[in-house]
Amino acid sequence: MARRPAWISVPAMKGRIIAAALTVAGLMPAPAAARSLLDYVGQCVPFARTASGINIFGDAWTWWSQADGRYARGNRPRVGSVIAFAKQARLPLGHVAVVSRIVEKRVLMLTHANWSRLNGARGHAEQDVTLFDVSPRNDWSRVRVWFRDADGLGGTTYDVNGFIYAGAAPPARELTGRHPDDVAALIDAYAGR
Repeated sequence: MARRPAWISVPAMKGRIIAAALTVAGLMPAPAAARSLLDYVGQCVPFARTASGINIFGDAWTWWSQADGRYARGNRPRVGSVIAFAKQARLPLGHVAVVSRIVEKRVLMLTHANWSRLNGARGHAEQDVTLFDVSPRNDWSRVRVWFRDADGLGGTTYDVNGFIYAGAAPPARELTGRHPDDVAALIDAYAGR
């Protein structure tokens, strides 16, 4: 029997085995079918799971409570952590995205799927998208997200439960680009204030 690599935890290994079994049984689509993480087209949950190594299943709004006792959680972003958007009118299933870069204390970048439209369709992956903390206490509980259709930060403010930390699982190699535009992210965040 092959040995488990030291960097894969037992819970992570169990999650991968369950995901593989569900995929083979045809009960769950295979998010890694794309040649590149950025070629992915589909829902945010399988994308975030693949990109972060956090093995949680179900609607995005359930991730925060499911992570309790399984993963560390908090209100400070870390590269590779998953930001869990709350269930709300504009996001009835919630949303999850992976932190790809921290620009400054109120601005970071996300890599996620199924947010903006590309070529008229939702579901595509987007790398290094600006996220701006607009919460009164600087605790990331309310944010605005860059939206391709608006070519800037969208006009909606979203409630966030917090960040789920991946632990020892390494984030996906393509989580951030080689030359993300930190200056543009700052302009997106602060120019419209």
